[in-house]
Amino acid sequence: MIQVAVLGYGTVGSGVVGVIETNHDSILEKAGVDLHVKYVLDLRDFPGNPIQERIVHDYEVIVNDPEIDIVVEVMGGTEPAYTFTKRALEAGKSVCTSNKELVARHGTELQKVAKDHHVSYLFEASCGGGIPIIRPLRTSLCADVIDEITGILNGTTNYILSKMIDEGLEFDDVLKDAQQKGYAERNPEADVEGHDACRKIAILSSLAYGKRVDFTDIYTEGITKITSADILYAKSMKKTIKLLAYSSRQGEKVLAMVAPYLVDKEDPLYAVNGVFNAIFVHGNMLGDAMFYGQGAGKEATASAVVGDVIEEAQMLGTGVVSCWSPEKQELTDVSGTEKRFFVRVKGSASETSEMEKVFGPIEVVDAGLAEEYGFVTERMTEAEYEARASKAEGVLGMIRIREK
Repeated sequence: MIQVAVLGYGTVGSGVVGVIETNHDSILEKAGVDLHVKYVLDLRDFPGNPIQERIVHDYEVIVNDPEIDIVVEVMGGTEPAYTFTKRALEAGKSVCTSNKELVARHGTELQKVAKDHHVSYLFEASCGGGIPIIRPLRTSLCADVIDEITGILNGTTNYILSKMIDEGLEFDDVLKDAQQKGYAERNPEADVEGHDACRKIAILSSLAYGKRVDFTDIYTEGITKITSADILYAKSMKKTIKLLAYSSRQGEKVLAMVAPYLVDKEDPLYAVNGVFNAIFVHGNMLGDAMFYGQGAGKEATASAVVGDVIEEAQMLGTGVVSCWSPEKQELTDVSGTEKRFFVRVKGSASETSEMEKVFGPIEVVDAGLAEEYGFVTERMTEAEYEARASKAEGVLGMIRIREK
């Protein structure tokens, strides 16, 4: 019997216990491992809940119990999650997690600690919720040279944008709806400002390209500036708006960024709506592959976590090798990257000469809004756009255009 301890009995933690207990016999039959949750660490008590008999409030009980083989960290945040994880690994216990903030900040160190102590540190659920992406990058695609990853990596922002597009609502109104339905946190900053997607693309890029990608170096924009007017222009162009996380090899460097993009109907990412996520991976032999599924949610995330528990149980005594070099990956300055830009400005669509003087040839987009219009620029670098926009009067907003 493999004894497991779960740190945190919130949404994901309770889901992990539920998956292990509900699917115990199936897991034993298919994977050959007999899992049992011995402890659940939480500050709270749960009177009337059968889990109460396994609740402990002192981490020392877990880390000092030689029967515990695997620790599931689903607490969130960096502390005490980091300290608890490191101590468990040093005590010879494998750890798996859904904590993308911890993996992005300390994953390089924790993987080395795990390797040094012949145990595993796995984090499938940290990127894409229930979508299997970490394990395919680590195993199935290890024969390929991965040169590009593009994805919708945050279910909260995708839900908000989908709702704005479907119902023509403003960002603030949809955010309140998302919070009421549990899709957005009370403090939604990590999601709506793009930080969550940034951490995830940093983890995926580190794994794919082999060196540590520091998420603090990645250019990141969120969706807080997207308005119902932007949605009208997108519809008039037969496009939609998605928050995309992107990275690609650029010689010895890597280009990485997170920002809202206008996406064409022909693009497979166009139809990824609601809380669903999708991740494109391009390999030099494979070509394109797309991973699609629920990017959040109790059962989906818990399923991914338990998948890691099973793999760790099968590799007890040896550990699963899953690491990238601690050497920092140098990133390309996004200011030199080229693309087209959609720009909203004050004025009339019949009088565009001033904008043409600043931006060069433009393609006018009229969504029927009073006292403003939009246009699409020719391809130019981010730096060129910023320089030109600083000389133009009445710029209301800008969204990049995704081009395959």
